[in-house]
Amino acid sequence: MMEAKTLPACPVETTLTLISDKWKVLIIRDLLPGTKRFGELKKSIGSVSQKVLTSQLRQMEESGLLIRTVFPEVPPRVEYTLTELGQSLKPVLDAMWNWGEEYKAKNV
Repeated sequence: MMEAKTLPACPVETTLTLISDKWKVLIIRDLLPGTKRFGELKKSIGSVSQKVLTSQLRQMEESGLLIRTVFPEVPPRVEYTLTELGQSLKPVLDAMWNWGEEYKAKNV
């Protein structure tokens, strides 16, 4: 997990540091309902490359936003689940959803 001393002083900037990439926000969106496997995430997100998705998931794991579970099967099964910290971003995503809905309603 990131040390507090390396995080920006501004709380908004801290949040953006953790979820600054659009893929991270979409990963959180897709994991809010529950655990997903890598392939399910890739399919639900769409145009993200495997390399970028892997990189984003690793960064989010390091930040403490999700847990990666590897099952010793052949072929290996890997599942991703939001941590309590990751789940706590739900109100942020809900606010983004509501804002986007209002924007679309006024500007279409």
